[in-house]
Amino acid sequence: MSTARKPLSRYKRIVIKIGSALLVDRGSGLKKAWLDAICDDIADLKARGVDVLVVSSGAIALGRTVLDLPSGALKLEESQAAAAVGQIALARHWSESLSRSSIVAGQILLTLGDTEERRRYLNARATLQQLLKIGAVPIINENDTVATTEIRYGDNDRLAARVATMAGADLLVLLSDIDGLYTAPPHLDPDARFLDTIAEITPEIEAMAGGAASELSRGGMRTKIDAGKIATGAGCAMIIASGKTDHPLKAIETGARHSWFAASKAPVTARKTWIAGQLQAAGILHVDTGAQAALKAGKSLLPAGMRQVVGQFSRGDTVSVIGTEGREIARGLAAYDAEDARKIAGRKSGEIEALLGYAGRAAMIHRDDLVMTDPAGKAGQVANEPRDEAHA
Repeated sequence: MSTARKPLSRYKRIVIKIGSALLVDRGSGLKKAWLDAICDDIADLKARGVDVLVVSSGAIALGRTVLDLPSGALKLEESQAAAAVGQIALARHWSESLSRSSIVAGQILLTLGDTEERRRYLNARATLQQLLKIGAVPIINENDTVATTEIRYGDNDRLAARVATMAGADLLVLLSDIDGLYTAPPHLDPDARFLDTIAEITPEIEAMAGGAASELSRGGMRTKIDAGKIATGAGCAMIIASGKTDHPLKAIETGARHSWFAASKAPVTARKTWIAGQLQAAGILHVDTGAQAALKAGKSLLPAGMRQVVGQFSRGDTVSVIGTEGREIARGLAAYDAEDARKIAGRKSGEIEALLGYAGRAAMIHRDDLVMTDPAGKAGQVANEPRDEAHA
């Protein structure tokens, strides 16, 4: 495990989750000095070539301080009102602190459906990717102003894990008021043992999780372990560390104690497993020799390489790619509805806007959304996939 536990700057893309209690003091409001310090850490990572995304709690906590709401549990509508007030202030503070290092912040508010429904997932991910491409730092939070008790994540630990998988991150850092995972809650059990490295999240590891720590945070160790299962299962390592000190990211790099959770498998393979094996193909794309060779070389599927589009599917649905020998060679997420896919099949990407009336994506399936499958293993599956009158 020592080779995998590497300096933060050796990771390509890091998602950092920050708990409410770290950012907001119940009496005085935002902890400006702490925010400036972690923004300095983020700037240092970016200067060393690391993409950084932040999942920041604190909107409700900051809003309730501004509105001087009483302590204790809030009603749903009170939480939503506090979030509406707090989110504006929180975004402003992030923007101001990052701008000291000439870094632009971009705010993204997500609901559960944005990561669970494939169409919205693709849109949210495209926004994240574009922000990273232009050098900005996405500041992400659950959209508490509209989320309800029935559909909300309920904590930003799991949201951070979803963001990590969406963004293709290779490390998730959960900063909170505890420095890692113990065999039992340390404030209740003096014999609790600290766990430095967790190679796999087993039922025994899950049993060690405790409950929520304070009114400012809906998350506890339970949600951190749940987040770990999401992240590590998608090939993303995870760290649980204390954020109480200034410069918490620098502290991790200089040896501050933290728990490190190993990724379960190679990131690319893990992130694409659900495309290849867990989702039923909604349609079929037949491709030509050139497209087949391009896919095997790791490239995206362009409209020019499509010979035929079969079935009715929506953008974001899983489709099966059939090679020249009539067998499945790949699966991926469609960037266009079936109707539009038929219009652009066999045409160059530069013609898409004229054909559809809007500027769509250049690829029918982006390489990040595509996984090559075993033709021999999938050959018998094709007969059961959707067909239409155009299928020969």
